[in-house]
Amino acid sequence: MFSFQMTIKILEGDNLIDAAELDFFLRGNTSLTKSDMKKSVPWISDQGWEDLTKLVTVKEVFEAILPSLSRSEAQWKSWFDHEAPETSPFPDGLSEKLTDFQILCVLRCFRIDRLMISITGFVMKRMGEKFVQPPVLNYRSVLNQSTPKTPVVFVLSPGADPAYNIFELAEQEGCGPPKMKFIALGQGQGPIAQQLVETGASRGQWVLLQNCHLLPRWLKTLEKILEKLDKPHKDFRLWLTTDPTSSFPLGILQRSFKVVTEPPNGLKLNLRSTYSKISEENLAQCPHDAYRKLVYVLGFLHAVVQERRKFGKLGWNVPYDFNDSDFRVCFSLINTYLTKAFENGDEALPWGTLRYLVGEVHYGGRVVDSYDRRVLKTYLEEYLGEFLFDESRPFFFYADNAATYGVPDTAHRDVYADYIETLPLASSPEVFGLHPNAEIGYQTNTSRSILQNLIELQPRATGSSSGVSREDIISAAATGIEAKIPEVFDMVVVRKGFDIPTPTQVVLLQELVYWNRLITSMRLSLKELKRALAGEVGMSNDLDELATSIYNGTLPAAWQRLAPQTQKNLSSWMAHFEKRQEQYKSWVDHGEPVVIWLSGLHIPATYLAAIVQTTCRAKRWPLDRSTLYTKVTQFTSPSQVQSRLEFGCYVYGLYLEGAAWDVKNSCLTRQKPKELTVELPILQVIPTEEHALKLVNTLRTPVYVTQHRRDAGGKGLVFEADLDSKEHSSHWILQGVALCLDII
Repeated sequence: MFSFQMTIKILEGDNLIDAAELDFFLRGNTSLTKSDMKKSVPWISDQGWEDLTKLVTVKEVFEAILPSLSRSEAQWKSWFDHEAPETSPFPDGLSEKLTDFQILCVLRCFRIDRLMISITGFVMKRMGEKFVQPPVLNYRSVLNQSTPKTPVVFVLSPGADPAYNIFELAEQEGCGPPKMKFIALGQGQGPIAQQLVETGASRGQWVLLQNCHLLPRWLKTLEKILEKLDKPHKDFRLWLTTDPTSSFPLGILQRSFKVVTEPPNGLKLNLRSTYSKISEENLAQCPHDAYRKLVYVLGFLHAVVQERRKFGKLGWNVPYDFNDSDFRVCFSLINTYLTKAFENGDEALPWGTLRYLVGEVHYGGRVVDSYDRRVLKTYLEEYLGEFLFDESRPFFFYADNAATYGVPDTAHRDVYADYIETLPLASSPEVFGLHPNAEIGYQTNTSRSILQNLIELQPRATGSSSGVSREDIISAAATGIEAKIPEVFDMVVVRKGFDIPTPTQVVLLQELVYWNRLITSMRLSLKELKRALAGEVGMSNDLDELATSIYNGTLPAAWQRLAPQTQKNLSSWMAHFEKRQEQYKSWVDHGEPVVIWLSGLHIPATYLAAIVQTTCRAKRWPLDRSTLYTKVTQFTSPSQVQSRLEFGCYVYGLYLEGAAWDVKNSCLTRQKPKELTVELPILQVIPTEEHALKLVNTLRTPVYVTQHRRDAGGKGLVFEADLDSKEHSSHWILQGVALCLDII
């Protein structure tokens, strides 16, 4: 991203890039109204079509795209389906008429997932390959550039832990224990760390302070200590590790040597890195025949759990910091148990114990999310067992026509290292149990993140590329939004319509309180913003943030705090906003909907809780022993449902991620290429007693508010749905199957 920003600035300075094209590339179509032109092809996304209709107005050279799309749809579809469309020319010779940057603009509309790769190619073509290749980290070179007065700060990324390499370097330099002192910072560790630094500076020791981000207040003290170091010992070195944090003192950063550490990228490189730290002597410590195979399996598991993180929420709900220490502890653990089994002459290995200690205690000790724990346990069940040694049926982690990921037989350490070198450099998501679409999702999210960060790096413009001032654009957009804001609901009148409110009517009243609060805030903030733009009042920080969000087409943070969780941009969110108003008004005027649009509720879980409460009252069930059972219907539209359920409800607006739905057979099925989400048919939600619920051939599927799923604090989960499946549940668990109410 940084290289691309530099390239853009150089091109701007040489007048080789058009401001209107750059503005479109970064923001796309930020209009709050949908285009009047209907999609001429069904396979392009809705947002892609909106962007395309905007692009053809940016410059005359783009006007030929829409006629070409209608005239040569088959050729465009073939180009669209290409695995790497950025390497293939556009139909009708359009590529020859466009510059390299204009090609990026067109690609943004059709295949935003390939934008990250195309940006890399653009920088390589304009600047050279060295601007896109990260340098190899050489710890000895880092040491040579450091001084007693220059601390070395390692900015960590998930999965990277430089501590082992620092200890190894210290041994090589003759500064190992007792000359090497280290401590992991945390509550109460400040005075101890201060003593280590002061002692180390006077005696020429190496001091490693890990996890500095966990004790930001004490870092101010460290800054003062470093300022007072006039003549430290010539052998003194201070090493700091920290996660990226805004609370790290600027004074330390300015005087330090900064190093960014990243784990190996890719399954093969990860395995290679792991085995580079294992010697034949390490493997010879355990006499058990199964030991070497299990070490390789553990190394493969270690690579898989780290690499799965790159697929975002489809991989893990929480991006865990699995690192080399996890592998080393489990490496010793397997050594201990297998040595004991060998000495006792046990034929059967303690598989249950090994799975528990590896999956629940060590690697699982980092896992805080129950669905992530389910994924990790599934890996252990798939990877560890007697099947590893079944000679009649060799075990493979994954195998297809392109590559085979197996386990070499018991052999010398170098045999395993050589086998790793035969693996492909790039691994398909299927190796991790995911669908190939997971790669598209990862690339799409990365591309959007790059664009968002690039927008924040742009200087504040006084006008747009079209000649209209920035203030006029914001004012017009604010007026358009104001026109769509409804009047608040009169809560006194609504309450009078209910004699004794039922649980679902109580939910409606709560929802309307949240809704009124949101629309009141929107109306007041837009009114103040327009006054500030006109110069009648000062532009506060909050109003400035609101104006910037509207200009960039993103949802303002002040509104987001009062609305349900969402990842939508401002245009999509306003369409969602209007649909929510329609449901609330219909509910107030005509009673509870026969089919509820769950995505339109501020807190969807309260409505489902009210349904359970109503049923428990009617059937005299204990509330704490009741649960929800779900069944996917054949209905695909609310208009097809004629009457409500006596007990329970119909809900719609759920989107399936990680799998597709077979309407004919009413079960989960494999996704189609490039279809990352599909809308689920209308779902029946039926309260039942827990002891009466006996399910087979179903997947207990989490339902989240957004595709951001659930965070480390547990926020985001609504309920669990039961989806029928003809495959074993482990297949869908590793695919990351979930339901979402709100999609981008």
